[in-house]
Amino acid sequence: MFNYTMVNESKLEYLELMPADDLSNGERFFVDIGDKSVVVFNIAGKFFAIDDVCTHDGGPLGEGKLEGFNVTCPRHGAEFDVRTGKAVKLPAVEDVAAYPVQVRDGTIFIGMPKE
Repeated sequence: MFNYTMVNESKLEYLELMPADDLSNGERFFVDIGDKSVVVFNIAGKFFAIDDVCTHDGGPLGEGKLEGFNVTCPRHGAEFDVRTGKAVKLPAVEDVAAYPVQVRDGTIFIGMPKE
């Protein structure tokens, strides 16, 4: 599993997503990048990106309820920290991938591992 905190920046490719103003506070944006489904969250003006697939059963994680920095999978209640991808509540025990997000000149970019 890819966890951006353990990867050198030189191994990342930053992809342009959208204008930051298009993703209001509390909203989320779903995007497919290659074979990955990713969800980007705006929490109090800070942006976070994780895989949109629950590691417990493959459910649509990004559709879950967001409380603070945790999103709850709508299927079985597994909970993940959107800042790190860490599984913080059962039934999930495996983390989801988290990706670095940057805002440059008002545009959101997401760091993805180079192929």
